[in-house]
Amino acid sequence: MKNYDSHSLHEVHATVATQKKGWRGILAFIGPAYLVSVGYMDPGNWATDIAGGSAFGYKLIWVLLMSNLIAVLLQSLSARLGIVRGMDLAQASKNAYPRWANIPLYILAEIAIAACDLAEIVGMAIGLNLLFGLPLIWGICLTALDTLLLLLLLHKGMRVLEAFIISLVAIIGISFLIEMFIVAPVYTDVLSGFMPGKLEGESLYIAIGIIGATVMPHNLYLHSSLVQTRKFEHTSAGMKKAIRFNLLDTVIALNLAFFVNAAILVLAAAAFYVNGYFHIAEIQDASVLLEQLFGKTAPAFFAIALIAAGQSSTVTGTLAGQIVMEGHLNIRIRPWLRRLITRLLAIIPALFTILYFGSDALGDLLVLSQVVLSLQLGFAVIPLIHFNSDKKFMKEFTIKAWVKILAWLSAAIIVYLNIRLVIQEIETWITNAAGNSVMIYSIVIPIAIACMLLLIYVFAHPFILRMSRISRIVKERKQVPHGIAEIITEGAVIKYNHIGIAIDFTGKDEKIIQNALMIGGKSASYTFIHVVESAAARYLGKNAHDYETESDKKNLEKYQQRLTQMNYKAQAQIGFGTPALEMSKIIMNENIDLLVMGAHGHRGFKDLILGTTVDALRHKIKIPILIVN
Repeated sequence: MKNYDSHSLHEVHATVATQKKGWRGILAFIGPAYLVSVGYMDPGNWATDIAGGSAFGYKLIWVLLMSNLIAVLLQSLSARLGIVRGMDLAQASKNAYPRWANIPLYILAEIAIAACDLAEIVGMAIGLNLLFGLPLIWGICLTALDTLLLLLLLHKGMRVLEAFIISLVAIIGISFLIEMFIVAPVYTDVLSGFMPGKLEGESLYIAIGIIGATVMPHNLYLHSSLVQTRKFEHTSAGMKKAIRFNLLDTVIALNLAFFVNAAILVLAAAAFYVNGYFHIAEIQDASVLLEQLFGKTAPAFFAIALIAAGQSSTVTGTLAGQIVMEGHLNIRIRPWLRRLITRLLAIIPALFTILYFGSDALGDLLVLSQVVLSLQLGFAVIPLIHFNSDKKFMKEFTIKAWVKILAWLSAAIIVYLNIRLVIQEIETWITNAAGNSVMIYSIVIPIAIACMLLLIYVFAHPFILRMSRISRIVKERKQVPHGIAEIITEGAVIKYNHIGIAIDFTGKDEKIIQNALMIGGKSASYTFIHVVESAAARYLGKNAHDYETESDKKNLEKYQQRLTQMNYKAQAQIGFGTPALEMSKIIMNENIDLLVMGAHGHRGFKDLILGTTVDALRHKIKIPILIVN
């Protein structure tokens, strides 16, 4: 039975030592922001940047710059929250907002992660298609296998995972550096794009897509958790040091991400807009045109960078999904299953789009996924600012007034643009519906209003809380993930009257039996439990008389007879079929009040193949379990 603690990403929490001198001490903090930065250069960014560059030339570079500045600010707040409070954003939200609000906040966060993962799936599939000619539908199915890659990297440790991601980021950066030399844009024209301009219609839609692709909500959850992988002193000086070096990490990593995003937009503008191709939203079309205009070298580096971007982003998307589920719902499932859930939520719409609309619609799907990300931003950004502004919890690390103003201004820009977009899109749908707008009025508009009301509540809740009178103990419970410690009093020693001993004949039986006897003594009664798992036992149950069943019965009787000879009260019970189910039935029927069993002796992929009886059993019974390793 796994003993999970309350730390975010508990398996790698505080595993990277930072107590080093000089540059080695600084480098120890470098890494989390690079994992975050890959989300700022994933295939979803490519779609919005290519669409923006081909349709409007260099005119939207200022939107990229603004998005990057907002990203640096918000990611630094996310890191500060994780360092000071020792919580990720999802955990903090769970403890700050009531359960009825946490459920929709979790659902919205999952939608954002699925939208992000969708972009990575499509990008990877397109990259494999461009480089190796693999059909898109097979490329999408193949991306499900990267679950194994994440498991392997996490098993190797946080620094190995970070080194892998940084290597992929380097591949992306070098590929685009080469692309810029090949395309050779006019840099005086590029500089003109840094002047802000008016956003409306299609430019507003793409600009919001760029913001959603740049300032990603799942990255805010991710960064607040990743900074906790560093082992630092939780003193005022230690936290100040961690905040300073993580800010440096964030600024460098996100500026590299800005370079990649700007390079993609400039590439699209110089290659397509300048040459009269104004509506290139498809990554495949961009690759074909690059080959026509600049030869085969350009699309090859384009595809390599695309694959690297997709693979790096999918790893960090998995971690974000784990953080959101564990933080908001306090549910922890195996990483491979968590990854599979996230991936299936993204693969299904991608496959549906190809099968129903054709591969030509993938570009539009990518841009839509980034708009969905942007629409979810407010629900992550507003709580983040509230938590960093809370003097009770952040104390001396509460953000200064000017930082608070910039943060709220950023949130206001994001929410305002999103509201404009939602209204604009709903009006367009109603106009195009031509009298068939019942679904829009009955489903779309109520959902939009409900989301708006939830956003208002998320914003207003901390202010309402401060004005209302709440008991001290409730306030105290809000500070920790699982409530406050209870008062322990010395009481009567717990005695177990009937102890179950799970036997599996793997050479550990003697140790298991000795532990059981030490707990119960001669005053308790003992029941030996064994489950036969042979094919005959599964189908015939008690009527099975195969060699394995008969052999196990005789061995179990030997244990019972030996204990009886030693003046212990003992009996034997045998089950047939699924171990966890059969053992739970025996435990309930015999009124057993403690179970002693051995560890299964395998882990990793063997758990996946052979299963783990303990994990399945502990959810079926209500008695204590002692596991003897």
